[in-house]
Amino acid sequence: MAVFRIGEAAELLGVSTDTVRRWVDAGRLAAARDEHGHRVVDGADLAAFVRAAAAAPEGHAELSSARNRLRGIVTAVAKDAVMAQVDIQAGPFRLVSLMSREAVDDLGLEVGSVAVAVIKSTTVVVERPGPGRGRAGA
Repeated sequence: MAVFRIGEAAELLGVSTDTVRRWVDAGRLAAARDEHGHRVVDGADLAAFVRAAAAAPEGHAELSSARNRLRGIVTAVAKDAVMAQVDIQAGPFRLVSLMSREAVDDLGLEVGSVAVAVIKSTTVVVERPGPGRGRAGA
């Protein structure tokens, strides 16, 4: 069973370690102490916490079949006469979207604005880090 230290859980969730500590202290997220006295979160408990948070997405007035939403900040916008490229940083993830210039203008996207990348794909590649590349404990 995978267990994560508070900092690792924070990195996976894209929040600060203080936020995770507050969730643990408030009883929203279960944690235990490891043999060294560090607080750790069970991987299954962390997954359940994320599922529960995702079950009530904020700000989705329309119904959609897309389930993958990553909220972030726009870090770059490059526009030409017809097309545009928008870069979004969502936690540790950089997302790049190509869209019409009209869509960028209609959405008011500019560097520093908040945006949600909605991903609908028939192909999603899932990888696990190799030995020495991940930080999940066993």
